[in-house]
Amino acid sequence: MIAPFALLSRIWHFYRDGFRQMTWGRTLWVIILIKLFVIFVVLRLFFFRPALAGMDEQQKGEAVGTALTR
Repeated sequence: MIAPFALLSRIWHFYRDGFRQMTWGRTLWVIILIKLFVIFVVLRLFFFRPALAGMDEQQKGEAVGTALTR
């Protein structure tokens, strides 16, 4: 059985060497990271506003209670 540190080291070297030899892969990873940024940050800011923002604890409790009983 391989020691945990040796296994992690082998995995790290595998990915490090793989990313060093990429040509198109780096460009694709940049595109993926930009898309994730847009999905999780930009869309959240403009379209998914917190529904309970600006309420105190009692108002939040009432809002959640009425939403659950509908």
